Amino acid sequence: MKLKDKFGIKGYVKLVLKDKNGKIKQVVEGHNTITALLDAHVADQMSDSGDGAIGYMGAGTGSGQTSASTGLATSSANVALDSTTQGTAGADNDVVYVATFPAGTATAALTEVGLFVADNNTTLMTYDDFDVINKGAADSLVATWTISFGAS
Repeated sequence: MKLKDKFGIKGYVKLVLKDKNGKIKQVVEGHNTITALLDAHVADQMSDSGDGAIGYMGAGTGSGQTSASTGLATSSANVALDSTTQGTAGADNDVVYVATFPAGTATAALTEVGLFVADNNTTLMTYDDFDVINKGAADSLVATWTISFGAS
């Protein structure tokens, strides 16, 4: 019997836009781009390089970034992550990141999101662009990002 290598990093993001009363207005889901920075970051973390962990999510109004990109095309706001958890048994190669863009933050016609190490627009780890989410001033946007390591 031949052994099969499992290699790769895959990401999936779910965005939930809610009105001021918590009612869901829109849901957007999709697979996304893993950047070259994330590939290097994983190796850095495995070698205990002292690099910081992923800690922020950004939203913006641009599109078209690639695996070579280091930031959003047009950043609107970055927020600190609400939580970072490892998947449970059977999905323990997953890391789940959750962030909330509260009322008054990232109020715009949003078309892109990304995960970052630092609170800036220069350490893009994963990226997704999508059809517009019109986030009003009273709306909140909850983003849940699942990164799978070693996915086949």
